[in-house]
Amino acid sequence: MSDAAPSRRGTGRRGASAAPGPLLSSVRAAPAAHAPEAETADAGLLGSLVPLLSEWLPRQRWFAGKGRPITGFTLVAATELLPHHAGATAPGLLHLLVRAQQPGSPGAARPEGAPGPVIHAGTDDCYQLLLGVQDVLPPHLAPALIGRPVGGPLHGRAVYEGLADPRLATLLLERLRLPGRLGPLRFTREEGVVIGAGLAPRLIGAEQSNSSVVYGETYILKLFRRVCPGTNPDLELPRALAGTGCARVPAPAAWFEAVVPGAGAEPMTLGVLQPYLPGSADGWQLALSALAVRADFTASARALGHATAEVHGALAEALPTVVLRRPQLEHLAAAMTRRLDIAADAVPALRPYRAALRGAYDDLAALGRAGRTWRAQRIHGDLHLGQALRTAEDGRWALIDFEGEPARPLAERTRPQPTARDVAGMLRSFDYAAAVGRAAGTSWSERARAAFCEGYGAVHGDPREEPQLLRAHETDKAVYEVLYEARHRPDWLVVPMAAIHRLAEPAAPAGAAGASEAAGPVNAAPPAPEVSAGTTDPAPGATGRELPRRTAP
Repeated sequence: MSDAAPSRRGTGRRGASAAPGPLLSSVRAAPAAHAPEAETADAGLLGSLVPLLSEWLPRQRWFAGKGRPITGFTLVAATELLPHHAGATAPGLLHLLVRAQQPGSPGAARPEGAPGPVIHAGTDDCYQLLLGVQDVLPPHLAPALIGRPVGGPLHGRAVYEGLADPRLATLLLERLRLPGRLGPLRFTREEGVVIGAGLAPRLIGAEQSNSSVVYGETYILKLFRRVCPGTNPDLELPRALAGTGCARVPAPAAWFEAVVPGAGAEPMTLGVLQPYLPGSADGWQLALSALAVRADFTASARALGHATAEVHGALAEALPTVVLRRPQLEHLAAAMTRRLDIAADAVPALRPYRAALRGAYDDLAALGRAGRTWRAQRIHGDLHLGQALRTAEDGRWALIDFEGEPARPLAERTRPQPTARDVAGMLRSFDYAAAVGRAAGTSWSERARAAFCEGYGAVHGDPREEPQLLRAHETDKAVYEVLYEARHRPDWLVVPMAAIHRLAEPAAPAGAAGASEAAGPVNAAPPAPEVSAGTTDPAPGATGRELPRRTAP
């Protein structure tokens, strides 16, 4: 099909199609069965890039397989978005989807005292690459250089990160302005949206799991680096919310996907263009600013709770919901228990609390056996202060980044879940802000947590009215944080351990005194990690639009 296939509420207008370029005339989407000449071309291209990618990929913040060797690459698709002519000064742009094979191996950062190595399962992740190609690389693009291939169709040319080149970043916007198909790539613009031309691109350089380009303070293009078949929730959920009239989430203006034969039945979401909110501040920055001057944050937390409840209500209206009964609640509690056991085996400080924490999950399962039910729906999936923006124009809260936790499988991220999971994530984020901002005692966090729940309750039920459900999810989140901090930032372990101490009460386990003392008294703030209030590497996930999107679970 030559026209862009219209998706729900999308345009099917045909865009300009480009003829294959002179260098990559035989490179195309990699189908299940290749013609011999195509296989030769693919092998030549990929073979020439393997030495470069093996060195460059592990250094990228968004590469998920750090600490394990890359044993091979598979070319999924190659598309020449802009041909590069030998001897020309204009750059070319090559879009690649490649699978990086990494075998299971012992983890590079095992928590001290753990009984054995942390074993990672082997992976075969698919990554999206945008490679600029030039004969001579201008000095201002030197930091973006990946290398010069030896052999293959790009022999001797400079290959570099294409998003760093404003000319190539502008080309991506043009493709979204004039939607259509180019090889396996499908560009779609939302019906009725007009995207202006000539918007200057600016690459956001401090992200982690994805890459983003801001165009003229008007739009932001988020490109997913690790991709898989299926619609990314960061496209699906904002579109669904736009259909309900919910104004709390920027509605997608355009997006692009890959339709690759043999790679899965569904297209891979590659990037989403949304309105940019200039001058906005994320909740993490605002919370730390308030703590720095000992300002009250309860009004902001209350308004954020109200906004979160509005989004949850709109998601429940737009997408199917389910009822969690005894089997589902027992399964949920069992999964939480398994995560606790894994974390406790790896982190000795958690072991004295294991029995008391497991009680939170047992209570949830017991309610299911007694006939209690809860509704589950689509949720944000990774909600924290850094995923909320307060706009400069009207001071209203907006939620962003509905991708969920990228490390989790897509099927898990798109599964209906209790809204208590989002609430628990935000409550934990308040605790992290209090620790980084060196709040005296626990009163700041307690007031913010209470205000958030009050604001939420003004729209839906107060989450505190379902204490067993909320406690189980907050415990699960704190256990997750403990394992992450032990593996990656041991100095931060005191923060989630203080929450573990609180969540284990009133049934604190016998013999837990040593661990309790390490975590700090439950009624006192934990010692803050040695970071500044303006850190760009703060709490798990507590980052903003122009800070690293994710630094922890």
